[in-house]
Amino acid sequence: MRRPWRRKINPSNIRSAHAGAAISVAAWLLLHAASPAAAQEAREFSTQAGAVRVETLASGLEHPWAVEVMPDGALIVTERPGRLRVLRDGKLSRAIDGVPKAAATGQGGLLDVALDPQFATNRILYLTLSARGDGGYGTVLVRAALSEDEQSLQEVKEIFRMNRFTRTGVHFGSRIAIDKDGSLFFGIGDRGESERAQDPRDHAGSILHINPDGGIPASNPYRGGTGGRAEIWSIGHRNPQGIAFDPKDGKLLTVEHGSRGGDEINNPLPGKNYGWPVITYGKDYSGAEIGEGTAKEGMEQPLYYWDPSIAPGAIAVYRGSMFPEWDGDLMVAALKYQLLARLERDENGTITGEERLFDGEYGRIRDVIVAPDGALLMVTDEANGAVLRVSKAPTQ
Repeated sequence: MRRPWRRKINPSNIRSAHAGAAISVAAWLLLHAASPAAAQEAREFSTQAGAVRVETLASGLEHPWAVEVMPDGALIVTERPGRLRVLRDGKLSRAIDGVPKAAATGQGGLLDVALDPQFATNRILYLTLSARGDGGYGTVLVRAALSEDEQSLQEVKEIFRMNRFTRTGVHFGSRIAIDKDGSLFFGIGDRGESERAQDPRDHAGSILHINPDGGIPASNPYRGGTGGRAEIWSIGHRNPQGIAFDPKDGKLLTVEHGSRGGDEINNPLPGKNYGWPVITYGKDYSGAEIGEGTAKEGMEQPLYYWDPSIAPGAIAVYRGSMFPEWDGDLMVAALKYQLLARLERDENGTITGEERLFDGEYGRIRDVIVAPDGALLMVTDEANGAVLRVSKAPTQ
């Protein structure tokens, strides 16, 4: 059995990402050209690709969770307490009306936003959030249309609700990636009850796959309900909070939290079992061993893991023109270690190394996506959260 490439270090040495509406590079550059109005602060950092510039496009957000680029180059941002806002010309809109009420408890609240591939004409977007229901709290996915004046959501419809709510306030997931056919992939964590991740009849601890109307795609392994819930794509995931397609080869990639070590990157395939909590490269927070070791027949190995845990947020596959040196590399936001991890990949997609960027400089980095011009956009999960833009530093 092939072992994953691993990152094990001494602690003392310490959705495209989201498929969305198409936007021209020209429109993006016009809206986000560096100016005093657009960027509140700019700093430069050295990287293996040379000097990069990090601009603060907005601050004062309350625990922002996700950012997406709209067709005209404006940004749409979620805040975990339940607000959805637009950032245009360096100014944040008021909270958009009509957003479903999120249960902002523990790790829950308003989570991801993804734009339909035809957003420019149909105004459709998707949201994941934790909701209150029978038995406590759980993850739901909502479809809605953003009004032309961007003041409200209309035609709001819940198209997925996990099948078992509980009172725990952890491991809701959840991020969305849209496939080329418009279907939705998203993750839900084990809700702090690890054994649920091994039950294909329980949505917890799974990667799920549904059509834009909530229907079941023909490719799902349990379609028809035989052997598992029809929406489930793969099981054995602890808490996947990053999911993205590689635009080049269409491969689905996820990143998920381990416990004390054992954060993983996986390539979820239909009907496969990714091991949690039977196999893991982490330990319990008490230091106790978990499960049966690091490998077992019938369970998949991760592509990569971290020990100790960096507490990953989102994942993006870099396919942009601004940093050709990074082509095909993975960008992983990190919460606990407050950095952006760049994972180098070879021509076969194998992870061969890691570079850590902005270590401790901006707080907890929750989301990262690739902008139309090849810059990176990030949000920081802080009480005074920010939207950041990473670009090539100007040459002297």
